[in-house]
Amino acid sequence: MQKIAILDYGSQLTHLLATEVRRLNVYSEILDSDTKAEDLKDYIGIILSGGPNSVYEEGAPQVDPAIFDLGLPILGICYGHQLIVQHFGGKVESAGIKEYGKAILNIKQNLGITQNFTQGQDTQVWMSHGDDATILPDGFQVLASTKDCTNAVIGNPQKNIYSLQFHLEVNHTLEGKKMLASFLELCQPDYSWNLNGFLDQKIQEIQDQVQDKKVFLMISGGVDSTVAFALLNKAIGTDRVHGLFVDTGFLRQNEVEQVSTALKSIGVANLHVYSGGPKYFEALKEIYDPEQKRKIIGDLFLDIQAEVSASLNLNPDEWLLGQGTIYPDTIESGGTKNSQKIKTHHNRVERIAELIEQGKIIEPVKDLYKDEVRQIGALLGLPEDMVQRHPFPGPGLAVRALCYNGLGENYAQLRQELDQQEEAINLFLTSHYPTKNLFARIADLKSVGVQGDGRTYRHPLILEADQELEQSNFDFLLDLSTHLTNQFNKINRVILKLSHSGLIPSQPSTKITKLEAIKNKYLSPDRIEVLQKADFVFNTTLKTSGDYKLIWQAPLVLAPLSVWVSADTQTDTQESLILRPISSREAMTADVYPLSVPVISELLQKLEALNLPISGVFYDLTHKPPGTIEWE
Repeated sequence: MQKIAILDYGSQLTHLLATEVRRLNVYSEILDSDTKAEDLKDYIGIILSGGPNSVYEEGAPQVDPAIFDLGLPILGICYGHQLIVQHFGGKVESAGIKEYGKAILNIKQNLGITQNFTQGQDTQVWMSHGDDATILPDGFQVLASTKDCTNAVIGNPQKNIYSLQFHLEVNHTLEGKKMLASFLELCQPDYSWNLNGFLDQKIQEIQDQVQDKKVFLMISGGVDSTVAFALLNKAIGTDRVHGLFVDTGFLRQNEVEQVSTALKSIGVANLHVYSGGPKYFEALKEIYDPEQKRKIIGDLFLDIQAEVSASLNLNPDEWLLGQGTIYPDTIESGGTKNSQKIKTHHNRVERIAELIEQGKIIEPVKDLYKDEVRQIGALLGLPEDMVQRHPFPGPGLAVRALCYNGLGENYAQLRQELDQQEEAINLFLTSHYPTKNLFARIADLKSVGVQGDGRTYRHPLILEADQELEQSNFDFLLDLSTHLTNQFNKINRVILKLSHSGLIPSQPSTKITKLEAIKNKYLSPDRIEVLQKADFVFNTTLKTSGDYKLIWQAPLVLAPLSVWVSADTQTDTQESLILRPISSREAMTADVYPLSVPVISELLQKLEALNLPISGVFYDLTHKPPGTIEWE
């Protein structure tokens, strides 16, 4: 079979790149970045992936220089782009302006990977970089540029080597697939790979791994674990697959009954439901760090699985533990050679890693992205409402209820630094957008983000105004969010204060007078109950409005953030809600989904009618990158 080799430098998007090659009916394999040239002779082309490192740093991953003498077409992306520039004698250095998110690319030449574009054409691309190729090597030409990145696409047609600074593999680079297809044309493939063949191959792999054993599958009712069950069932039969559904206490309202019914409807005959809420709340009492939360949750899943297995008298030598892990779980957990850990997924805690090493874990969909999982589910005949269900994290609402107990002993100094940046941001807003009446505040809270393929743990910036911004201003706000997170290093998110009448309050009296993070907020039943009720209203409203089918995922975040807009509203106990509707295809990049003003207004009125201890509602304006989809 003809194959494209993808050398992995640790990008969060490497496997997505391989997937996009396969979508073009060309088989691709991900290999270590230090793969020798002699092992690449039988491939038809080579792609050097992105990654979180800087090529000029000591110990940064390199490439066997002999690959450039193989005569194969070579494509460099992000880090791979900079690696090519450095190898051939150009210069790479820290960028004056770092870019995370949307940028406009202008085509300078229609040549090589830009051959199917018109000279002078503009197209949207997706950037995530802090370094730039500032001086090109001899023999390379500029094929396309952005405002802040002159050498965004370069090429050496004599050597058939091309590279680009942005990520062409993501859906938000609108014509990235056209560039990738142009590169594949240079490789002259036979276009013979397809998903049906992959399904047959995967079934054979499952049979080879399981052999005569059985599988105890951790199942949640989400898309991934449901498709994993169906795939195992297809490969080894229903009688050899048992499902364990753990009610952690962090599921959505009425979810235990709904999931149990849905799973039984597709043939999950051996389903064991375990009520683990009390154990989880006790284990997570006074735990504030998101990584520690995830580890405890993942370890408890294993403890409960062992407990249930013992109660059923299951011989551990006859069983494998199954999980619905997909590829983003692995890459975000730092599971490849050069990748950085963004967040540890519950199915990638240390004890799981040890079981994987021992060959005791089976993960039927671990090489796939969410959209591919859905396609496999459809091929296996699963109902559309199950296959198209919004993703829901394994830890459930536990990662949507933020915990906080202060910023530590150096708070005064840290707050001073935040105040200085807050002042600089407000100066920027008043000088560049004087008619918008925008005002910014940096909250003490932190959330996880991803910038330049690396993890950030930074603060959200709150935007508010004393005049109405209509729906037509949404694009302006999204562009502003990208600009602010690119320019100011203390923040990785921008959230917008909402009102009933529109996106931003129209009355000056509703402006925030005090913003205070609430200490000693950890995961407790009362907090989760508030989030369950609000989440139910949020999702019901989205389904009624028709937005649910257009949205990839819509997390609702409970933040220990008290908002005071007048003396009458002062409280140090009422928290805030943050809406996070996004559109995506593979979850490695995501766009903010702009709800309409009428839907926002309806939602806020419904939330108010619940009489929950909520002091403010915000809208997350942050794409991915720089913000992850979930806040933790």
